[in-house]
Amino acid sequence: MEGRVPEDMAVVVDAGGAITVWSDGARRLLGYEPAEIVGRPATSLLAADLPGSTRRHVADGQRWASEVALRHRDGDRVAVRLQGTPLLDADGGRLWLVTGTAPAHTARRAEHGALALWDLTLTQLPVPVAVYDREARLVAANETMTQVMGRSEEEMKGLTLWEIEPRWPFDEYDRLQRQVLRTGEMIFHEEHGQAPGETRPHAWSMFMSPLKDESGAVQGLSATVFDTTEQYWARRRLAVLNDAGVRIGSTLDVARTADELAEVAVSGFADFVTVDLLESVALGDEPEPLPVDGPVTVRRTAQRSVLEGCPESVVATGDTTLYPVGTLPARTLAAGRGARHRPGDAGLREWIESSPDRAESVAQHMIHSVMIVPLRARGVTLGLVHFLRHRTPEPFSEDDLLLAEEIVARAAVSVDNARRYTRELRTALALQRSLLPDRPPELAAMDVAYRYLPTGSGADIGGDWFDVIPLSGARVALVVGDVVGHGIQASATMGRLRTAVRTLADVDLAPDELLTQLDDLVIRLDREEGPDVRGRAAEPSGQVGATCLYAVYDPVSRRCTMARAGHPPPALVTPDGDVRFVDLPRGRRWAWAACRSKPSRWRWRRTACSPSTPTD
Repeated sequence: MEGRVPEDMAVVVDAGGAITVWSDGARRLLGYEPAEIVGRPATSLLAADLPGSTRRHVADGQRWASEVALRHRDGDRVAVRLQGTPLLDADGGRLWLVTGTAPAHTARRAEHGALALWDLTLTQLPVPVAVYDREARLVAANETMTQVMGRSEEEMKGLTLWEIEPRWPFDEYDRLQRQVLRTGEMIFHEEHGQAPGETRPHAWSMFMSPLKDESGAVQGLSATVFDTTEQYWARRRLAVLNDAGVRIGSTLDVARTADELAEVAVSGFADFVTVDLLESVALGDEPEPLPVDGPVTVRRTAQRSVLEGCPESVVATGDTTLYPVGTLPARTLAAGRGARHRPGDAGLREWIESSPDRAESVAQHMIHSVMIVPLRARGVTLGLVHFLRHRTPEPFSEDDLLLAEEIVARAAVSVDNARRYTRELRTALALQRSLLPDRPPELAAMDVAYRYLPTGSGADIGGDWFDVIPLSGARVALVVGDVVGHGIQASATMGRLRTAVRTLADVDLAPDELLTQLDDLVIRLDREEGPDVRGRAAEPSGQVGATCLYAVYDPVSRRCTMARAGHPPPALVTPDGDVRFVDLPRGRRWAWAACRSKPSRWRWRRTACSPSTPTD
């Protein structure tokens, strides 16, 4: 925050850099009592490095004046304009008297009249203005420009920008100035960075205009600079919002969605972000009601930082932690509304000090601004998101809070969708596994082994099945099938077909006859589960389909008879290790759109399944 410097603010720093005098104005500004601060290094009060020009002046023992970021006793960051005056003690050691600066609205010496008013206007204009000659050397600069540059007008006169500040981006500014002098055309340039006399980055819009005489010859140029930081952040917020719409929710995975939220926020407007989900939500279950008189258990699902490895974190990703009753995070969850905080706020300070590790992290990384936003979707609380700043000098604004609430709301819907999908997938998997054989049966004349590997990420789980059915005479029926579709509905249909196959197998039908009987069951299922359209109740809907391979092995005759309906042919491994696919007629897949195109149902059923094929 911007601090107003009291008139009686004065601090004396000795040659060793320790504070020896602390005025009452300094106490009001930063909150420290003299007994707490006298004898401490002056650098312990800095919330950011001194501007480069100030460091050079201090090293050379020259008077300086610039913006300085200080740390308040309650942890807040205070930006003030200070000036340092060098002094000498009795032993010749250098002391520094640090006081607040007052605007030096000194008018140039000129007679009263229009010229004097014009001179006053340029001098006191709250916009940085500078004038350069035909060699791009500074002729004059107003008070605001000297504050931005961190140097007096006398120090800069006669120098080019590159000579004043030999670093990027002043080399680019110098090049642009020479281009204006050469072409006589104005140049508009935008830049985001930290000026020599500032402690934080700003967005600058610069107009470099040629100064021409009556004949049109270029005699110099003027540089006018506007601080467009607010507009810059507004554009950044809009870009972050658009980015969130594209990047958040790319998968149906709870953890990945939470990580996408943290990634977007860190790349856009925060320095450290954590996403804590209620433990039930992180596991894909229904969100449990928040306890009224007990702590809230959350799982650190994702966290991102501008620093490598998230050194600010005191909870590892994947670990659980507690929000005790009455703490700021627990109250924010219960309220369901986001809020901004400073480390000096009572509620946040209590939360920070409740954990030594958390307090150490806040102090070490100089975290100065915090936002806490609940993750809510469809009226249900799913978790809590923390946004923190320590490298970005500006504290979170009200616009930042609105942006955070907007992207968290979008992410919450994606997290809830991923949670619902996870629950449905887990249910489908459990149902399918419960319908498949636990272990192959013990057979007298055959050894059976199997391995089931779903393809992909699990989205196609639901309709595949296999079975081993003992028959009379030591024979064995081997079944592999696949119901079209996936999910709980496909798993349920698969269970019904598997039961039907086992029932028909007990009747001891030939493979092609068994698949024909199974055909009738699929037709009935299709009619029952299809849409209820008046006047078409007798027509199959085409929504239920399956493929199946049915084989019967007789160990006495050592022959295997099989038939398939749309299923891939089986692979046969010979004793010498060769593998070949059995040349088994494919038949036709059970797809009822094809069935209705046939004039005779019996004729279709004869072609739906291949004839039983014996294999030695």
